[in-house]
Amino acid sequence: MEAIIFIGIQGAGKSTFYAQRFFDTHVRINLDMLRTRNRESILLEACIRAKQRFVVDNTNATVQTRIRYIEPARVAGFRVIGYFFDVSPHDAARRNAQRVGKQRVPVKAVYGTHQRLEPPTYDEGFDELFRVTIDDHGEFVVKPDAPD
Repeated sequence: MEAIIFIGIQGAGKSTFYAQRFFDTHVRINLDMLRTRNRESILLEACIRAKQRFVVDNTNATVQTRIRYIEPARVAGFRVIGYFFDVSPHDAARRNAQRVGKQRVPVKAVYGTHQRLEPPTYDEGFDELFRVTIDDHGEFVVKPDAPD
């Protein structure tokens, strides 16, 4: 059983990463899609009760935000894995500008989330942490983040 928490600003590539790496194996929990915390809670609880692997594909910028997923997953015996999308707000804003319709967020939101962003630590309850960057060819580079 595996709970994956994405951490990163809008436009960092989280949803694309999910589609490439986890689409066939993990349920996606995403507020943009679900629209309300109530719906999100229902889907999270269903995944935990069914012992279903899942990915939380939100910005999850703060420790306080992430705990709502980490605590119930750990109590249920899930391994909790964090992926920190380490991108500059400038690069994220550039990618965000290429989005269409409701997928595009205001540029102020990208920079605002970046200001609030708290990189994840093992002290939060993660079993593993990975740092995700994007290389010059637009490919994801994933490296393990060693415990302190």
